[in-house]
Amino acid sequence: QVQLQESGPGLVKPSQTLSLTCSVSGGSITSNEYYWSWLRQPPGKELEWVGAIAYSGSTYYSSSLKNRTAISRDTTKNQFTLQLSSVTPEDTAVYYCARDSGAYGDTYYSLAYPTEFEYWGQGTQVTVSS
Repeated sequence: QVQLQESGPGLVKPSQTLSLTCSVSGGSITSNEYYWSWLRQPPGKELEWVGAIAYSGSTYYSSSLKNRTAISRDTTKNQFTLQLSSVTPEDTAVYYCARDSGAYGDTYYSLAYPTEFEYWGQGTQVTVSS
């Protein structure tokens, strides 16, 4: 059973960089064909896909956030990290990490993103406020 757990500060000041880590157990982030995503849900809004890192280390980002987003990984710790720069109060949300089913691939992620994920973290609230 794959388990994901988000961690990071719950409060970030405007203009700073939000940094979250997803720790994975029960499976390797380098296992073939799996992609590991970050998603977020602002209060009163729909869930939004932020980006993903593939088993190979390739990264894919939402077109609306790509200029501010970086996803990286530490394979020795089986973790992947989200960094979102120049945050504003609009970035306040519950942030989730998730793993897909392995049925997608690089071509899919170059054009779109999954709407269903096989495993989810419990989510972590991040508030952007001074």
